[in-house]
Amino acid sequence: MKLKDIYRAAIELGIDKDPRGRAGVEAELSELRKAYDNMTDVQKVAFNTERLENPYADSMILHGDPDMEVKSVMVGIDIETGEIVLADRLREKRGGHPNLVFAHHPEGRALAGFYNVMFMQADILHRAGVPINIGEFLIQERHTEVERGIMPINHTRTVDSAKLLNVPLMCIHTPADNCVVAFLEQLITEKTPKTLRDIISLLKEIPEYKLSIEQNAPPRLIVGSESNRAGKIFVDMTGGTEGSKKNYEHLAVAGVSTILAMHMTKDHIQEAQKHHLNVIIAGHISSDNLGVNLVLDKILSQGELDVIPSSGFYRIDRR
Repeated sequence: MKLKDIYRAAIELGIDKDPRGRAGVEAELSELRKAYDNMTDVQKVAFNTERLENPYADSMILHGDPDMEVKSVMVGIDIETGEIVLADRLREKRGGHPNLVFAHHPEGRALAGFYNVMFMQADILHRAGVPINIGEFLIQERHTEVERGIMPINHTRTVDSAKLLNVPLMCIHTPADNCVVAFLEQLITEKTPKTLRDIISLLKEIPEYKLSIEQNAPPRLIVGSESNRAGKIFVDMTGGTEGSKKNYEHLAVAGVSTILAMHMTKDHIQEAQKHHLNVIIAGHISSDNLGVNLVLDKILSQGELDVIPSSGFYRIDRR
């Protein structure tokens, strides 16, 4: 497979599984294209034109020729300089393979601008019953906070290492997270769990979460009791990073009873508890595994690749 075909398959799957729906994503891209047409020449030079076709600023080819043929890929949840060196060492021992490294979490330009993905959270909150005006105000505030937190980071280190060793590198973040949300929402719809215990039992039957239990990182109930009724469940696993902690008040008003999340900070947990929301943490790396496996299923349905798991990733094939 060509690198560009792997990349495009992942982006298209992300759009198909996007909580906003394909029509919502296409409408956003259309507005961005109009804005680009009205930019000055100076503004266009600074603009990443890839965003005109790819709605996910945290997912891109970071190094490598898009037309290169890929036969083997090293996949990891976090890829940094150590993993790039590992890939190069493996190439010495395995006759040039892997010839692509596939990261989940963004690096380089994808890390520097990943906060642009966060605006989709307003639409996700709206799906849960929060008025769109409230969702937009909340995410604008949180977006600024995250952007400022990213500014001092040396985001080019991993990509610089990939360039020095000529290791092709890509990252797919939000498309994989979209797949997790779609998978879990469908499972919840089919199984209709009545209690928090039922939700945790469902998670424990999913291979990626089974593996996390073996690694002493099981899904955990952190607010509420196992016998509590699940009520309306909000699956909170996409949109770049955690949203505003003020979300929870409005989700509670919208009738949400239970939050099923990848991870949650102390301040967010306290705010959810304040508004009597049950909280289940499915697990960060285990949920990322689920998303990446679903993306790989799509990619491998279009061509065969040798997949080399690394950096917290374990391959589960659902084809």
